[in-house]
Amino acid sequence: MSRPAGRGSRRPTRWWRRRSLRTRLTVIAATAIAVSVFLALQVAIELLDSELQDTAEDQLRADSRVLATNAERAGLAQVQLPPYPGSGRLVRVILPDGSTRTPAGQPALPPVSEHAGRVAQGASADLMEPNDSDEDGYLIYTLRAGDGAVQVGARAADDSPIDRFGFGMLLIGLLCVVGGALVGRTVARTGLAPIDRLTAAAVRVAHTRDLDADIPDEGGGEIRRLIRSINDMLAALRDSRRAQRLLAEDAAHELKTPLTSLRLNVELLIRLDRRGTLDSALPAESRTRLLNDLGVQVAELSALAAELTDLARGDVNDESTELLDLADVVVAAATRARSRVPDIEIALDLTSVWVSGRPAALQRAMLNLIDNAGKWSPADRSVQVRLRAEGSSALLEVDDAGPGIDAADVPRVFDRFYRADSARALPGSGLGLSIVQRVVDAHGGRVTVARSARGGALLVVDLPAAAPPAPIARLTAGEDTAAR
Repeated sequence: MSRPAGRGSRRPTRWWRRRSLRTRLTVIAATAIAVSVFLALQVAIELLDSELQDTAEDQLRADSRVLATNAERAGLAQVQLPPYPGSGRLVRVILPDGSTRTPAGQPALPPVSEHAGRVAQGASADLMEPNDSDEDGYLIYTLRAGDGAVQVGARAADDSPIDRFGFGMLLIGLLCVVGGALVGRTVARTGLAPIDRLTAAAVRVAHTRDLDADIPDEGGGEIRRLIRSINDMLAALRDSRRAQRLLAEDAAHELKTPLTSLRLNVELLIRLDRRGTLDSALPAESRTRLLNDLGVQVAELSALAAELTDLARGDVNDESTELLDLADVVVAAATRARSRVPDIEIALDLTSVWVSGRPAALQRAMLNLIDNAGKWSPADRSVQVRLRAEGSSALLEVDDAGPGIDAADVPRVFDRFYRADSARALPGSGLGLSIVQRVVDAHGGRVTVARSARGGALLVVDLPAAAPPAPIARLTAGEDTAAR
């Protein structure tokens, strides 16, 4: 069964990709030098051959002019033709009747060609022609002289000098290729040394889990930018690990109190039950109160676990973004807050403002704001929630009539697990406003806290507004809705 043609063609590519960068650079350098030497050799040989050819032709022309001058003075039939010395140029005189004269002892030249005969007849002044009729090819120059012509010829240029030159250049080229490969490998090793150190540092960090060891900033250009990027990544990992550690420590601290209280109450019930004195030691009223405390503690643990999950997962960005009316989100959050705490009173003054956001995350943030305000507002005072557009922003204000936030607590009000001294007796984990800030930051907004005109806390959320898909009707203050 034959293999697919594409599989064989992919083998060189896979082989190349498996090579190290140092090997690739060495091969590329050696190949570039080899190609350059080959091209230079070809050009040099062509230039040398052309130069030798031009020199030979110029020499034949010069000799022909001397012989023609002598022939015109003495006549073609009487001009002296010295005996052939055994080497060098070959001469021949073409008489008007087509016969020829040659020096004594000279090797025979190829027969007079038709084109050379035309020169002798006066059809043209001269002719340079190669004759490759045999292995001893000749280069013959014919020049018109008197009523005939003279010819000077020489054997075609010997290729042995060119061959020797080419062979020498080839040896030099091979030496250059080998030297280029060595130089390329040295340059690659030197140039990639920072990468090697960077790799070793990254492996060390992976093995030791030590994120505090920054990689030395060395090299320049791309190497320096790469090192700085990795150091920034290590710094981000350090911050993430520190945040996880703080989250775990804070969670353990916050879980300790309700778990301790729950464990003590459960142990008390178990011990009394084992003794058979549960009914006598705990009257019905005390038992009901204890069971209610257990229910409250379990509810607190459940709420704390849910908020810890929301905070630890950090899944704000996992939800898809869509264009939505923030007023609808606030109404949904107020409805949920009323179902969770029936006694809370919420007064809404909302204007439809469209934003680009994640509905579930925004609703969770709005719910936390309303829940927080509901914990502080007196039973006979409402939580006022106002939403309006201001410039390119959507402003949401949650106003309660509670005691407000002390100035000393304002800088830490959005910290995880932070609870003011005045809030220790109230239910909650200290995570609600931290989740609000995380959601608002993820949407490109900001949340601030101030004192309300009613004396309580005023939390303001500023989110970027988006263009509405259609004209939106405004809910005026007279059309405020109250949820009780």
